[in-house]
Amino acid sequence: MCDDDIHPGLVEDSRLSRRGFGLLTVAGASLAAAPALAQSNVVEKDVAVKTPDGTADCALFYPVGKGTWPAVLIWPDIMGLRPAFRDMGRRLAGEGYVVLVVNPFYRSAKSPVIDDKFDFSNTEQRARLTGYRAAIGDDGADRDSAAYLTFLDAQPQTNKVRKAGVQGYCMGGPLSFRTAAAVPGRIAAVGSFHGGGLVTKNPNSPHLLIPKTNAAYLIAKARNDDAKEPTVKDDLKAAFAAAGRTATVEVYPADHGWCVKGSAVYNEAEAERAWAALLAMYKTQLA
Repeated sequence: MCDDDIHPGLVEDSRLSRRGFGLLTVAGASLAAAPALAQSNVVEKDVAVKTPDGTADCALFYPVGKGTWPAVLIWPDIMGLRPAFRDMGRRLAGEGYVVLVVNPFYRSAKSPVIDDKFDFSNTEQRARLTGYRAAIGDDGADRDSAAYLTFLDAQPQTNKVRKAGVQGYCMGGPLSFRTAAAVPGRIAAVGSFHGGGLVTKNPNSPHLLIPKTNAAYLIAKARNDDAKEPTVKDDLKAAFAAAGRTATVEVYPADHGWCVKGSAVYNEAEAERAWAALLAMYKTQLA
């Protein structure tokens, strides 16, 4: 685990107090582009998910009313479960999904793990987050993935006949690959947005897991990540082709972190384009 695998953007979201985290409502602008169910038609719950390693505090979202919907797991970036990702879970549920947004760092701290004084450029503060990430480990991520999907499938709102999806941001990209390999019978679609460390020289590189999965992939890379590691996109394309997996690998004209509202590099136009691509994949694959 290194700083290259995590979110380099600074947070400008001031809504990060613990009280605000629980009571936050979505500003109209954040969902202006969502044409499906209104916010009032989405149920939001704080939930405790039992895992082999403890209890993860997570946020569950699903549409109001009778019916069942496909499940989607969201792995946040290095700054964890916070209002920006609650907004995302709520919006996705409004499109007709049962969504679990997890606190990946439950072994180390309850969410939110940062507050409005957090400074990503501060080495000591950043090291705390990288320590939280290291505490997960590959085996831990695999156990968590199975537990999260088991939890989702236990919800009466989840359509267990239809396949599930997983999406991740920054460090959540590699974790999404691991989820698809850990629960290959359930995960049919993987979205990675400005994911770090998808291809490494290590034997546990996420791209080596592709043959173990049964999913289609959407890989949205940042232009500055691509400039730093220009061969990664080609390595991914080759790995997907060798495994016979359907995949879109695209470099977006935006910087690392562009999909997350509140980050210093948030790019609304390109975030919306990535969101539309994600929904198109889910519509096709989660059947």
